[in-house]
Amino acid sequence: MIKAKTTQDYGYGQQSRLLDGITIPTDMRTLTDEELHQLADEVRQQTIDAVSQTGGHLGAGLGVVELTVALHAVFDTPHDRLIWDVGHQCYPHKILTGRRDRITTLRQGGGLSGFTKRSESAYDPFGAAHSSTSISAGLGMAIARDLANGHNNVIAVIGDGSMSAGMAYEALNNAGAMKSRLLVILNDNEMSIDPPVGALSKYLTRLVSSNRYMGAREAGKKVVGVLPPPLRHAVKRAEETARMAMGTGTLFEELGFYYIGPVDGHNLDQLLPVLRNIRDSDHGPVLLHVRTKKGKGYAPAESSADKMHGVVKFDVVTGNQHKIKSHIPTYTKIFAQSLIDQARHDDKIVGITAAMPSGTGLDLFGYEFPDRMFDVGIAEQHAVTFAAGMATEGYKPFCAIYSTFLQRAYDQVVHDVCIQNLPVRFAIDRAGLVGADGATHAGAFDTAYLGCLPNMVLMAAADEAELMHMVATAASYNNGPIAFRYPRGEGVGVDMPSQGEILPIGKGRIIRQGTDIAILSYGTRLQESLKAADMLAAQGISATVADARFAKPLDEDLVTTLADNHKALITIEEGARGGFGSFVLEFLNQNGKLDHGTLKFRTLTLPDVFQDQDSLERQYEESKLHAIHIAHVASGLV
Repeated sequence: MIKAKTTQDYGYGQQSRLLDGITIPTDMRTLTDEELHQLADEVRQQTIDAVSQTGGHLGAGLGVVELTVALHAVFDTPHDRLIWDVGHQCYPHKILTGRRDRITTLRQGGGLSGFTKRSESAYDPFGAAHSSTSISAGLGMAIARDLANGHNNVIAVIGDGSMSAGMAYEALNNAGAMKSRLLVILNDNEMSIDPPVGALSKYLTRLVSSNRYMGAREAGKKVVGVLPPPLRHAVKRAEETARMAMGTGTLFEELGFYYIGPVDGHNLDQLLPVLRNIRDSDHGPVLLHVRTKKGKGYAPAESSADKMHGVVKFDVVTGNQHKIKSHIPTYTKIFAQSLIDQARHDDKIVGITAAMPSGTGLDLFGYEFPDRMFDVGIAEQHAVTFAAGMATEGYKPFCAIYSTFLQRAYDQVVHDVCIQNLPVRFAIDRAGLVGADGATHAGAFDTAYLGCLPNMVLMAAADEAELMHMVATAASYNNGPIAFRYPRGEGVGVDMPSQGEILPIGKGRIIRQGTDIAILSYGTRLQESLKAADMLAAQGISATVADARFAKPLDEDLVTTLADNHKALITIEEGARGGFGSFVLEFLNQNGKLDHGTLKFRTLTLPDVFQDQDSLERQYEESKLHAIHIAHVASGLV
């Protein structure tokens, strides 16, 4: 284990003898098993050093260092396809696949993605950042290989957390039935390495992964198949009992996989021979169960409650993160505190999230109301329908899910909530741009994909006080589904009310009155709209600034007033095309407000691209959603 003492203890400042000679995985395949042990140590040190400079996901990557080294040493990547589920753990993989010289550009503009990405490297055969997709993708690759008469291996590495999603089991079920050659590695990092991983178990695990044992087992099945049913069943039960004694699981066997494990995922002396046996066998789908520890080998990570899963820049020696202290609370915390306040007066309020209690703030709600907070695992579809079921019984579920994760439950939102007009409350965190996490986590589409649904009410918080009001509004609303969106990060520093007030449904507000041009903001760009109005005033242009609050139902009276009393109207939103601006345009068009050409109208949205990772400021610059951009568009209309 790496101890937090001095930089010399980590080997920094010393030249890495083996890693310096590794450009791509082919370079590893001439190393001895003993040298691979050393290489793993060097990769771990390189990972810690890189993330200390960039921030990112640390604990998951440290947990799979030995597994990463073993996979690239044994298999012929990229000809053999290696898929990492989610991608949180892919930094060691990037170091070994030709990207070590750019590893300190992780999650920065123009640098390496924090996840696997097909356009970045041939060693990333499938891009990921949302969980539980690896087995489905791997099976698709395996079947495509079989159709093309290919012979390469396909390996999907999936964590035990990702296995809580139904999609993973759908894929396992399909793969087991297809009988195609596929290796699924279950990375179990919730348990420590304990019995039955002793000397005997290690020997037996290596034995059952061998070609000889697999062949003998298949031959045995044929022999057993001709026995009378009572004897046949007795033999089968005896074999299952023996395999269970080795620490194996019958679930995967019943799904059609050949199960091997558990294997110590930090012990190359176990991993290497087992992986070689699997590589050299001609068996169907195989599930290899490895046990690892998040944060392995770095004392500050191992002792951290979250194993330093997601970190900002930190001191390598102490593990202390360089967090900037701020007195402005985050939107996530405001949501949690507001929900707690409402729940103190209403015992029907419950919180539901999908494996993101801390990310959504529902961990705070759970501390206050442990019997009323439900973390359903990485199962967004189930979360939404579970919430719908509770709503039918008179409860008030707040389903707190990131904007991009809610996409995974779209059918349930449509079919199980909206068609039945059930009062499920959707708290949509990470709505808008998210900086370093990039396109996979940017909440660009929720207004568009929810706004087209009958019965849905949509709100967007312009600041943290507005979020407090919207939580209160959602808690009081019982006429159907209602959603409110809010961004990642800190609020804008407004004075907070003592309690949330219930907003009139479908009504916005005018913040500043002007005469020449109207700026109608939906959500987070209100402050920039006010700055733009100041810039316009300096040019002699008088601007009205309004906060829509609601995208659906649209405040038609407000839109009509703005259209009738100004030369031009601009809508602003931190969302994709097809959202709030489109709703306003449709209303204006249907009501003849654009027929005579007297009103000029523009929509400002996020660009019609998937924006790569960068700083938030640069992403807003690319989106042209800063005050200067708003003012530029406005001045060109009057």
